Amino acid sequence: MLADNVVHFDPEPAILAAMLEGWRRQQSARFLRESTMLRRLRLISRLVEFSGLYPWQWTPAEGEAFVDHLRNLDPPRAVSTARNYEVEINLFLEFLLDPRYGWASACEERFGEVPQQIFHDGNSIVHRSEYEGDPRRRPLTYDEIQALFDAADARPGKIVGRGVKGGLGAARDAAVLKLVYAFGLRRTEASKLDLVDLRRNPRMAQFGRFGTLMVRFGKSSRGSAPKRRSVLLVPEMDWIIEVLEQWLTELRPRFSPGAHPALWVTERVGRLQPRSINEAFVAAKRDAGLDEHLDVHCLRHSAVTHWTEFGYPAKFSQEQVGHSHAATTAIYTGVSNEFRNQMLVASLKGRLDDVWDVT
Repeated sequence: MLADNVVHFDPEPAILAAMLEGWRRQQSARFLRESTMLRRLRLISRLVEFSGLYPWQWTPAEGEAFVDHLRNLDPPRAVSTARNYEVEINLFLEFLLDPRYGWASACEERFGEVPQQIFHDGNSIVHRSEYEGDPRRRPLTYDEIQALFDAADARPGKIVGRGVKGGLGAARDAAVLKLVYAFGLRRTEASKLDLVDLRRNPRMAQFGRFGTLMVRFGKSSRGSAPKRRSVLLVPEMDWIIEVLEQWLTELRPRFSPGAHPALWVTERVGRLQPRSINEAFVAAKRDAGLDEHLDVHCLRHSAVTHWTEFGYPAKFSQEQVGHSHAATTAIYTGVSNEFRNQMLVASLKGRLDDVWDVT
C-alpha cells in the first residue's frame, strides 16, 4: 500500500488513507457487503475526527471517551450499536497489528508509535443477554394492525384531496405494508421482490399465483450470498390476494413500468427502496396514533406472533421467516394475554384429564 520510493510531505494522512484502503481490500477479499465495508470505514474516520488522533496514537482513553460520547447523544446509541462499534474498531486494530500486513513496523519506523487495542475486558460492553433490542419494539395487536392498515388506506384520498402528487404512491405503500405483514418479510426482502417471485402452491391451488413468495434476497451471513427461502401464504392471510390483484391489474400499470421486473416500482420507474417502505410505515403509524417506538420490523414480529396464535408450529414460523435458530424466532413471538390464558386453561384441563384417567 505504500511505495518505497515516495516521501510524503504530510505522512500522517497518507498513512491513514493507505491503512483504510488496505483494510477495505482485506474485507473485500472476504466478500463482505459494500455497505458493511463503507460503514466500518466511516466509523474509523469518525473516531479519528472525534479524538483528533491517528490510530497509532489511540489509547483506551480515546475509546472510552468515544463510547461515553455515544451514551450522551440525544437519543443515545443502543447498547448493541455501541458494542458493534467496539468490535469493529478492534477488528481494524487487529488488522494493523497483524504482522502479515506490516503496519505496526511501518508506524514504529515512521512515528515511533505502534497501534494498540483500545477496548479490553475492563472497558468494553459485556454481552450477557440473548436479546438486547429495544423492549418498546413489539408485535402489534390485531386492533393496531387494523388501525395501521386503515390509516394507510386513507392516505391516498387525503393526498388527492389536498391537490398534490403522491396519491398513487400512497396506495402502493399501503399494499407493501400489507404484504410485509402477510408474509413476515424484512423491508429489504420486500423491496427486492420481482414479479417472477410470485409463485403457485400446488397444495393450495385456490390462492393462484400468490400461494408462495420466493424470497431471493434474504439476510445473508457474513461473507456469504443472500439466503433464499419460500414463504407460504397461510389461509388466515388470504385477504392479501385481493390486495395484490388490485396492485398488479389496476395500480402498477399506472406507473408505466414497461419491462421493469420489480414488483414494487416508483413514479420514476425505479425499484422501491427499503427506506421508502420505512417512511410509509412511519406515516401510517402516526396517522393511526400508534406507539412512536414501533417500526416496520414490528410487522414481521406480528406475523410470527399471529401465526403462533393461529396454531402453526414453531418450526413452521422459523422456516417462514428464514431464521437459522429457533431461539431467534422465539424472541419475535409475543402472544396476547388471551392466547396465554387459553393455553393455560388447555394445559390445566389436560392435567385434570390425566388425573381422572389415573383414578
